[in-house]
Amino acid sequence: MTTPQANNPLHGVTLEQMLIDLVDFWGWEALGRKINIRCFQVDPSIKSSLTFLRRTPWARQEVEALYAYCVQRYGGGNR
Repeated sequence: MTTPQANNPLHGVTLEQMLIDLVDFWGWEALGRKINIRCFQVDPSIKSSLTFLRRTPWARQEVEALYAYCVQRYGGGNR
């Protein structure tokens, strides 16, 4: 039996949805300053960023941490 993860802001949120929410909130330019990843700074797109994030664990952790911070600080995302 599993227990609900009410205190986990990442539960049930896909990486794609996290990225869309972060881009909607910060925009690509600010997101590229907050997380220094080339795919956010040079010709950014959701598709290319997802490809990179899925292959790069440290970058994915940065995105997840920023998303969790934003959910806690500013409220629930666009879900």
